[in-house]
Order: sequence, then structure tokens, then C-alpha cells
Amino acid sequence: MSGANLFHETHLLRDGGWCPNNPRLPLLVYRSAHEARDSEALAAWFESRFAENGWPPAWRYTIYPYAHYHSTTHEVIGVFRGAASVRMGDARGVTITCKAGDVLLIPAGVSHERILSSSDFRGVGAYPRGFEPDELRGRPGERPSADRRIAALPIPPLDPVAGHDGPLSTEWRRPSVASEEPAEASHDLRPHL
Repeated sequence: MSGANLFHETHLLRDGGWCPNNPRLPLLVYRSAHEARDSEALAAWFESRFAENGWPPAWRYTIYPYAHYHSTTHEVIGVFRGAASVRMGDARGVTITCKAGDVLLIPAGVSHERILSSSDFRGVGAYPRGFEPDELRGRPGERPSADRRIAALPIPPLDPVAGHDGPLSTEWRRPSVASEEPAEASHDLRPHL
């Protein structure tokens, strides 16, 4: 898939207190990254695309129904069945409604939890090659060591869906800092060039 055909949204989320979110890298939401009607074919497509781009598939499951974040890796989730509302970035963050074909590219530090879903909701999850997730939930003592791990993580060389041409290549390489204002969304409805 060419990045030229990939529509996306960006959400830069400020520090949530218990979770750092990510002060530099926005959450990316790719709408209708692929239109396969069969859920098994869609799951296989996500697994193939992610693997080709250096994000080996790690699981087929749902998103946990409790808030958590990762300090040791970024995460991508390709929704292959059903629909869900996923809270990103704590209660002051943003709630994303996603459906089969959508992709969530979650920077390290961004809290995520499934708050409502169809009973069949499932995704393919992956992490950049060589990185394994931890699971942090805002317990005492997690920060500031989690913040240091997040700051030290490299930006993956390839977008998990579109490789060199994907939104990660531009959105995660431009300077950005989360403000103290509520989370803002940028709805880029133009094809990514």
C-alpha cells in the first residue's frame, strides 16, 4: 500500500499524570487502511503488511478493558473484526471509535483501554522488530524511569502499513510538543503524500 492512499488522523496527548502519554509523538489513526470483507483475510493482510515493514505480528486479540501503557515499545493494532471505542491518553485524552480496516499506531507512553465494543471485536497487534512490551498501569514508582525509557526509544524506520511512505515517516519526525490544553485532533483528510 502506498502512503498516498492512506488517510489518517493525529492526536498529540498531554501528560496524564499517572501516564506520561508522549510529549513528542502523536497517536496516529488510519481509517480504512484496507477494505477486505472477510475478517480472516483482513487479519492476514495486516500480519503480512506489519511483518514486511519490520513490525512482526505478536497477537490476535482484543484491546484490554483497562487503562495501560507501554514504556519499552510503540504498538500498532490493525482492527480485523468488529468495532470498538478506545480511550487514548487517560480520561482527558480522546476516545477513538474504530472498526474493521482501521489501524491505531500508538506511541510508547500513550494509555489505551477498550471502553465499549462489539462482542466480536479483534485486532492484530505488533511491535517494532526487537522490542517487547511491558505493561504499566500508573502504579507508584513507575515514573520517572518509564519516562526515561520512552524518551530513549528510537522512531521505527518504517510505517507498519505503508513503509517508507506512511504517516509515521512524517508525523513522527516533525517537532511537536503536547500543550497543557486539551487533546487536539488533526483530521488530515487529504491523501498522505
